Amino acid sequence: MSKILVTGANGQLGSELHSLHNAYPQHDFTFADRATFDLSNLCKLEDYFDTNTFDTIINCAAYTAVDKAESDEELANTINHRAVSLLAKIAQKKNISLIHVSTDYVFDGKNYRPYIETDPTDPQGVYGRTKCDGENAILDVAPANTIIIRTSWVYSSFGTNFVKTMLRLGKERDTLGVIFDQVGTPTYARDLAKAILDILPQINNTTPEIYHYSNEGAISWYDFAKAIFELSDIHCTVNPITTDQYPTPASRPHYSLLNKAKIKQEYNMLIPYWQDSLKECLKEIQNDRI
Repeated sequence: MSKILVTGANGQLGSELHSLHNAYPQHDFTFADRATFDLSNLCKLEDYFDTNTFDTIINCAAYTAVDKAESDEELANTINHRAVSLLAKIAQKKNISLIHVSTDYVFDGKNYRPYIETDPTDPQGVYGRTKCDGENAILDVAPANTIIIRTSWVYSSFGTNFVKTMLRLGKERDTLGVIFDQVGTPTYARDLAKAILDILPQINNTTPEIYHYSNEGAISWYDFAKAIFELSDIHCTVNPITTDQYPTPASRPHYSLLNKAKIKQEYNMLIPYWQDSLKECLKEIQNDRI
């Protein structure tokens, strides 16, 4: 039985992994939240691995407050970059497999076709830059049996996210303005969790590999909001607005489509269509409220 550490256990992806872990009895999971595994405390991270042994680390923990990161760069850098570098060194030293989750924000969002793994990175804000630095730290340390998975627009029945925010606002308001000039693909965290758990026993590489994962399809945030309301029978009028009509401290990529051909081919993976996954998530949210 392999021993697996999941960091960021209370986040969206960590929570989905926890909800699925009983279906994978061949693994012994440890789910670590910030109280037991704080990536901002680098000294304690090393101590943790002196007293706990694992075969694999699934690093779901991250500083993800995109706008707040603009004024909190030191903490974002510690969690997204320096701690990731330390995890890579520990993985190399102790022969631990490492799965690290990254983001579409490592790109500038100005592409004309879905991004492939080898496209040049050019993050436009603190969050994207610190996540990119974390990726590069892993590549520099180069531990074996390590993969980086970039994803986008993550949502879940757990935590705070766009889907749950739209459900709340749609019931509170008659009309809502949602950005239509940012295009990407939502990712149901449960689908990503399943993909990670299915990939896990197949990892066998001498140097780190990067993969892209999101659900299939392409939409704007406006389209996403419309679909959420239609599937939930919420009668709220959605008006399309441009990015400059909704200014934020951090800039968002206008184009976040990720090419998933590599992960599908190498792991023989079928990826669900975004609307099918949204329906599944909405059912979960509804069941949680009953």
